[in-house]
Amino acid sequence: MTFALPFPPLSPEVFSISLGGFQFALRWYALAYIVGLLAGLWLIRRALARPALWKDNTPPMTAAQAEALLTWVIIGVVVGGRLGFALFYQPAHFLAHPGDIVKIWQGGMAFHGGLLGVVVAAALFCWRQRLTPASVADAMALATPPGLLLGRLANFINAELWGRPTTAPWGVLFPGPAAQTCPPDWTGPCARHPSQLYEAGLEGLLLGALLLVLAFSRGALKIPGRVTGVFFLGYGLARFTVEFFRQPDAQFITPGNPLGHVLRLGEAGLTMGQLLSLPMIALGLGVLLMANHAQARA
Repeated sequence: MTFALPFPPLSPEVFSISLGGFQFALRWYALAYIVGLLAGLWLIRRALARPALWKDNTPPMTAAQAEALLTWVIIGVVVGGRLGFALFYQPAHFLAHPGDIVKIWQGGMAFHGGLLGVVVAAALFCWRQRLTPASVADAMALATPPGLLLGRLANFINAELWGRPTTAPWGVLFPGPAAQTCPPDWTGPCARHPSQLYEAGLEGLLLGALLLVLAFSRGALKIPGRVTGVFFLGYGLARFTVEFFRQPDAQFITPGNPLGHVLRLGEAGLTMGQLLSLPMIALGLGVLLMANHAQARA
């Protein structure tokens, strides 16, 4: 007998209000973004309040600058995440309908695109404020896992981004015809890996705990770039691993577009998420090597 867990009775909405013709609904995914950003800002402020954690006992920015940086980060997340989704997953559609790019309320955000947007926004902020980019990046890396944790939990509540079919006893019967459609030779209930929870555990809890230990107990913030390198490496490895259990994205890049070679790599056995994680792994290793080399020369 095959065991499977029923999907809990969860609503994507925290609450909704309807007054006359006005309707408003607060969704868990939006709340995850808000709380994740505020939690990240709280972590940064805690680290900035302890000068001994940083190189030369000097924090890279003030608390006021950290709050200003939050605005830049929000813009980078939204713009980069939406453009990344359009470029990586549905380029043909958005090239034909460019006006749909701004319709973020219809869904569609890419983490890798959002991360790139944050990197650009933070680089511009550091340039304008004349801050040390490596240490600012360390602070931001330290603050990111809470948002990843909450975002993946919201994905689970929304019953989206579920995993591949599985006979594991912790497989979940996600609602919807797409989730309940398994290969023709599949027998038993179409349970799937709760890959959202796998990512929440690896990218949020495990990686977050590692960065906290390195920053607050191991003096990693004294070596600019080390926390950032561990974050990129850890996230890339976590995402690459979870992709073995996650249902591959259906919107692979189609032949004939400027990135057609990505499709050929995908056909060789890698999902889009894994392809996008490989540069993060390489970047993490590179940043760590540069940070250690700079420390050895100091």
